[in-house]
Amino acid sequence: MIVTADTRSELLERIAKRTARIAVVGLGRVGLPFALENAKAGFRVIGIDRDGVRVAQLNQGSNYLRHVNDAAISEMVALQRLSASSDYQELADADVIAICVPTPLGPHRDPDFTNVREVGIMIAKQMRPGQLICLENGTYPGITLDVLLPALQSQGARVGHDFWLAISPERLDPGNPKYDTRTTQRIVSGVSPQCLEMAVAFYEQTIASVVPVADPRIAEMAKVFENTFRAVNIALVNEMAIICDRMGISVWDLLDAAATKPFGIMRFEPGPGVGGPGVPHDPYYLAWQARQHHSRAHFMELAGEINQSMPEVVRDRVIRALNRRSRALGGSTILLIGISYKRDIEDYQWSPALRLASLLRKDDAHVIYHDDHVPSYRDDAGNLRSSVPLTAGLLNAADCVVILTDHSYIDWDFVVAHASTIVDTRNATRSVKRGREKVMLL
Repeated sequence: MIVTADTRSELLERIAKRTARIAVVGLGRVGLPFALENAKAGFRVIGIDRDGVRVAQLNQGSNYLRHVNDAAISEMVALQRLSASSDYQELADADVIAICVPTPLGPHRDPDFTNVREVGIMIAKQMRPGQLICLENGTYPGITLDVLLPALQSQGARVGHDFWLAISPERLDPGNPKYDTRTTQRIVSGVSPQCLEMAVAFYEQTIASVVPVADPRIAEMAKVFENTFRAVNIALVNEMAIICDRMGISVWDLLDAAATKPFGIMRFEPGPGVGGPGVPHDPYYLAWQARQHHSRAHFMELAGEINQSMPEVVRDRVIRALNRRSRALGGSTILLIGISYKRDIEDYQWSPALRLASLLRKDDAHVIYHDDHVPSYRDDAGNLRSSVPLTAGLLNAADCVVILTDHSYIDWDFVVAHASTIVDTRNATRSVKRGREKVMLL
């Protein structure tokens, strides 16, 4: 059986009436919000994930991501619109399959497509005619056609004849109160006009504004460019912070002054580095693809190097702060405030705090941390690290407090009042009036 005009019309009708069955492969930071949004729109959604703990939690109506609404998860599970499974055979019953699996960097900073390829092959084994496959991942221009399409066609099915294939790279910003899965514009493309038609019809059910583009590589490149834009500008202000420090200028005062210009500038702020699944990686995805086309992405690679060097810069600040008190780094107790890579979220993937903690421990410092959003984590050596309560005694006992994430729940006046020495990499203490002599800014 192949896709016919009747098959296409039937799926379009089921999508419009929201009776189509949706499967979401991967229930992480991208997949779970996407699955929830479709369930809220009225679709019946099943999430497929290898993590049995996640599957069990979701089926019990329990949420495991802070940036996802607990009550909404519970309600959708109770209404039987949202469920989860580890059985890939469930894909055979789906009308639409969304792929939301991670695409990390390998040890040599090359993209690792293993997850996408393996999921594509698993879908191919369960595929029935007339399914729409949507890739939510963004890595490099060409992943849809070069990696996913061959995997989907590995069992003999053909795109446009047996199934439709589209790409719509996620634009998730965890913790953003204004823009979520539904309210953020999405770029959508398909490998053929009919594939694009089907994908637009599907995404318009849950996304407030859909932007169709004809070439899948444009959709893929847009995602990479968006994150690379952030990485490059963050690298610029990080390098500016280093220069300003050498010149005895406050980079924060500089940014405040420059931001008064009403045109031609956008504010980015320095920090201990970049984290998360996108911004640290995408410059390298683009650089890797450039090399495949006998070109170089010098600017992007340099931005990545600058951002990755920032934990070393922060370590040097800690050493300088301790030197002011005639203390050595070795043997000192260093309290890190914040492990997650950005404010008010639980995600610590590629967080620069992890790298800094490792560097400090190699210099024989005693490193502890506080972060209510990250109760515990395992370091590179597999050791379990647990958050400690932020008490006056703890702050006073630490030889240096390093602010790495400016969580909104923390009372910064309290921190400054009780700490003896502070290295503030986020300017979290900007509104604190008393005790500023104890604070060293990035």
